[in-house]
Amino acid sequence: MQLRYNFRVYPDAVQRAALARAFGCARVVFNDGLRLRQQAREAGEEYVSDADLSKRVITQAKTTPERVWLGEVSAAVLQQALADLNMAYRNFFSSITGKRKGRKVAPPRFRSSKDNRQAIRFTKNSRFKVLDNGRLRLPKIGDVPIRWSRSLPSEASSVTVIRDAAGRYFASFVVHTTDAPLPETDSEIGIDLGLTHFAVMSDGTKVTAPKFLRRAARKLKRLQQDLSRKTKGSNRRKKAVVKVARAHARVADTRRDWQHKLSTSIIRDNQAVYVEDLCVVGLGRTRLAKSVHDAGWSSFTGMLEYKAARYGRTFARVDRFFPSTRMCSNCGRVNDKIALNVRAWACPCGAAHDRDVNAAKNVKAAGQADFNDRGAQIRPASVLAPRREAVTHPDAACSTRSVEGISVL
Repeated sequence: MQLRYNFRVYPDAVQRAALARAFGCARVVFNDGLRLRQQAREAGEEYVSDADLSKRVITQAKTTPERVWLGEVSAAVLQQALADLNMAYRNFFSSITGKRKGRKVAPPRFRSSKDNRQAIRFTKNSRFKVLDNGRLRLPKIGDVPIRWSRSLPSEASSVTVIRDAAGRYFASFVVHTTDAPLPETDSEIGIDLGLTHFAVMSDGTKVTAPKFLRRAARKLKRLQQDLSRKTKGSNRRKKAVVKVARAHARVADTRRDWQHKLSTSIIRDNQAVYVEDLCVVGLGRTRLAKSVHDAGWSSFTGMLEYKAARYGRTFARVDRFFPSTRMCSNCGRVNDKIALNVRAWACPCGAAHDRDVNAAKNVKAAGQADFNDRGAQIRPASVLAPRREAVTHPDAACSTRSVEGISVL
């Protein structure tokens, strides 16, 4: 499978200037290609092919006085910018025709120099190279120092150099790897994600929500206030923007590191992992939006999914409309809607449930029922209803009696 390995790079002043030129040239080529296709569509002309677009936006543009500076950067950077544009159009067309699953994809938009993220990509043909001294050689940029936190499992097919809003530079390598599956285990687990507890396992384990954004709210508030007092367009405002971006980046990095450690331990200890398919986008529009985004459920479940595929584990999502909270994990009875402030409830069958643990057990049972090899039913089996609920009862099958004014046999 393909994986990305990210490393921090530390370019010097000359290399940062060269990277800024490359970012700008790639952005201009992308915008020129997008503008050309939009103009062709408005004029009713035929679809501009990828080869013709590359010829007009890159090859011919370099000969004009307005775009002669495109020759100062590697041609691979410009070609990859057009490749990104073509892929964006393909994803858009596949989305509107129904070939692409998931949410609808918007058409490509123009890139701006004010975007928080700037990136360029070098392919294997562009002759980027990892040197013996540990530096990364990039065409027309130089040998960039890189901090290796681990070694690459194989030769990289491409590398993307990224500059984030905090002014940090990263090198993202794409490598092909075949990891050996982990030793099999008999343990399977269902996970119920929440806000008070980030994750509640079907075995009763509860992981407290760290709430990284809430913990950094006081510092972020102060930095935002300092930013609001700066004059627009001033150098002090630019510095204040970077300070705010660094604070947010620290929160995001801490959350990502914590989720990686938790997801790795879950995948290592369990042969199968089942989670509920939550609608994070819908929950992000409610009054709980800040807490939902702070939790980072989507990124966590994404980590579980790719790590399960990488190490030979089973991962599955249970339908979001499955009544995991309202269903009794003991008898299978589905109760009425339960308010959020009700954290424990008792079923008429006599079972007392913790709300989240019960939901995790139901998620596990539903996942096993939906994704086992034989298609066998693993959900809680039907049981006899209590006497006070039932109209008839087995030990009264041959007698006639009255229950709440109703005559039954």
